[in-house]
Amino acid sequence: MKIKGYIFDLDDTLYCEHDYVRSGFQAVARHITNCFTHVSYDEIYGAILHEWQMNGRGHIFNNISIKFDIDMDIKELVSIYRSHKPVLELYNDANRLLERLEQGAWKTGLITDGAKEVQWQKIKALGLERRLDCIIVSDDLGQDCWKPSKVPYQKVTEYLQLPYEECVYIGDNPHKDFCTARRLGMHTIRVIRQVGDHMQTVLTEEFEAERTVYSLDELVKELDGNVRMFNA
Repeated sequence: MKIKGYIFDLDDTLYCEHDYVRSGFQAVARHITNCFTHVSYDEIYGAILHEWQMNGRGHIFNNISIKFDIDMDIKELVSIYRSHKPVLELYNDANRLLERLEQGAWKTGLITDGAKEVQWQKIKALGLERRLDCIIVSDDLGQDCWKPSKVPYQKVTEYLQLPYEECVYIGDNPHKDFCTARRLGMHTIRVIRQVGDHMQTVLTEEFEAERTVYSLDELVKELDGNVRMFNA
């Protein structure tokens, strides 16, 4: 059966999520240095990046506030991070694949987890609203509908009016992207890139995708050659 619907994850599948993180940190650094004259933007931003690299994102703003003796509401800094308007670009191979799909009769969709205000800012910055047939931000449906819930997969296939077996879900995170899609009967492809939070993750077969690629250009070539991506 031919694939008629291409459904994508967002972060680290269509663009580099670390670009969004750095953009948010820049917004926070600008805000802090506008409020406190005893620190420079370069100092704050550099310290944030160092903290991220060493300890992850969990307590960055708390630790930076202590390090520089800054009395700021951490919730305010988180709000600035989440509400800032990023400047983002699609991966080149993602843009090429979307262009190819736009030229044909394929239907396209997106399922993405995360705080809805954050995810919609990313979607708008990338111009995806005008390029995809259906966009599901699972947080709009409630946190219990985040992947691996079957709800967003049901919603997107219902909107596209396609059966599961005629759709492929393309993502990067084996913890949640593929297990439900596979159980429902979707085809699945994992893209592994050089940068990303899940690039080194290897799980059992139940959680892995049916197929792995290292560039979405592999799919562009197959579309151009009208080659079946799967044996089914």
